[in-house]
Amino acid sequence: MYTSRKKIHKDKDAEPTEFEESVAQALFDLENTSQELKSELKDLFINSATQFDISGNRKAVVIHVPYRLRKAYRKIHLRLVRELEKKFSGKDVVVVATRRMVRPPKRGSAAQRPRTRTLTAVHDAILEDVVQPAEIVGKRIRYRLDGTKIIKIFLDPKERNNTEYKLETLSAVYRKLTGKDVVFEYPITAQKSGADV
Repeated sequence: MYTSRKKIHKDKDAEPTEFEESVAQALFDLENTSQELKSELKDLFINSATQFDISGNRKAVVIHVPYRLRKAYRKIHLRLVRELEKKFSGKDVVVVATRRMVRPPKRGSAAQRPRTRTLTAVHDAILEDVVQPAEIVGKRIRYRLDGTKIIKIFLDPKERNNTEYKLETLSAVYRKLTGKDVVFEYPITAQKSGADV
């Protein structure tokens, strides 16, 4: 029997929570009702889902998908997020690939860890997942006198319509996942006038 439980595969066969089952059910319903997403969603599933409280009364739904399926999810990202945000009314949906960090090898051991398993690489990749479908076009790190640092991320203005309404949610989700403060902005493009020739 094909049910919504096929849409969630947790590590070590753990039981999904009630909220994760509701997300899996939403994906299952989308696959059965939406003609345009049916073929793409057929082989896709999720690892886990969590709900975060964002400032005010807003909430964010973070869906963790398997790393090897991330490209398939990116193809349908815009349509999938739009449909899921309709189902979870008033909540912003963010899709993130599940990645694993490996601790540095002990001194003297010949084993080397892949660059993609370092903390920095994983955090950068999570940042790219969070801002999807926009692309990161610039990054500035500002160190304050009291020792804190703020990361400014400049996003591609082409995707402004799809991401601008949830920039606050994206920075809160990234802070929850990595513990780093980040500010999202769009670069200010200089207007060329005829007098500057």
